[in-house]
Amino acid sequence: MSPSGAEVLRQIKSRIDEVDPAVVRGQVSNGTVVVDVREPEEWAAGHIPGATHVPKSYLESRIEGAVPDRSKHVVLYCASGNRSAWAARTLLDDLGYEHVESMTGGFTLWKDRGYEVETPRTLTAEQRERYSRHLLLPEVGMDGQQKLLDAKVLLLGAGGLGSPAALYLAAAGVGTLGIVDNDEVDLSNLQRQVIHSSERIGVPKVDSAEQTITALNPDVKVEKYSLRLGPENIMDVLPGWDMVVDGLDNFPTRYLLNDASVRLGIPVVSAAILGFEGQLSVFKPYDGPCYRCLFPVPPPAELAPSCGANGVLGVLPGTMGLLQATEVVKLILGEGDPLIGRLLMYDALAASFTEVKVRRDPACPICSREPESITDEELGVFPDYEAFCAGAH
Repeated sequence: MSPSGAEVLRQIKSRIDEVDPAVVRGQVSNGTVVVDVREPEEWAAGHIPGATHVPKSYLESRIEGAVPDRSKHVVLYCASGNRSAWAARTLLDDLGYEHVESMTGGFTLWKDRGYEVETPRTLTAEQRERYSRHLLLPEVGMDGQQKLLDAKVLLLGAGGLGSPAALYLAAAGVGTLGIVDNDEVDLSNLQRQVIHSSERIGVPKVDSAEQTITALNPDVKVEKYSLRLGPENIMDVLPGWDMVVDGLDNFPTRYLLNDASVRLGIPVVSAAILGFEGQLSVFKPYDGPCYRCLFPVPPPAELAPSCGANGVLGVLPGTMGLLQATEVVKLILGEGDPLIGRLLMYDALAASFTEVKVRRDPACPICSREPESITDEELGVFPDYEAFCAGAH
């Protein structure tokens, strides 16, 4: 006769260590990893502060990402202590973890004792469906999606690079997108600027972009700046944003952006395109080089013609803009290896990527010093960047 479910559970509990909630309460902040193995809706209703969520149904595939060190002290809990016992046996017998315990009485006993409970912000039913594929990724999950919804990203330009970046950041649920552009939609834009349409020719690009973003994802708030960024307004526009997507097409404004973003400590995800080639890097102040470290002076005009003068493959800004959006999402989530200190170059004709390291310049006039040591008087409250770029030629 096969043993009953209760007998099997009794046998499992006899082979694992169980720990009282009072002991767990004192261990949360001392290096013990507390793992909640309940389902997402149970976690959302309340959980132990500082706990990590790994549903039992995903334990084998996700626990290593949550607890990569198998020698760590791990305490598992569920609602009553039964599922966590099964999970503890799996970690010990099948996955090689060395010090695993199950919390007696589970979260029910924890609450009955009156211990602290954390209730996370929750997504609406519509948001859970919209972002369901994100929620399945352990690197994103509920917490990561909340980070995206709380993020504020400023896009400089609603053109070739800004269009795909804005579309995919909006689709990902980045809560607030700022768009800076003083141009109107033109027929020649539509070969690559996919956020606009033929019906909107003559419409300000910020208005056209807002219409598309709102139709795609009403969760996203759009803040519009129908202006040309310059020394007279940049310090009114940049403060308060978490990061900037640089889709600019001229060197004076890129240097202006660099100097202002370093002073404010705002990361910039920068890309450039021309013909069949693109390049991309992330300039995170004081974590890596700034734009001036990469380009101490602008190249001569004949080596850097505009897309209007030289042409650009229509799909190229799509590739580079999506790479920009990817870097933004990584920075928001704190996942992966952003392109800080690295310049990624793409050749569409060869279908090849090349990467070069970029180091901080110890003599850089901007990022070689702490931001509070850079005075307005030294920079002239932003110098004449047009003259600087012209003089470099």
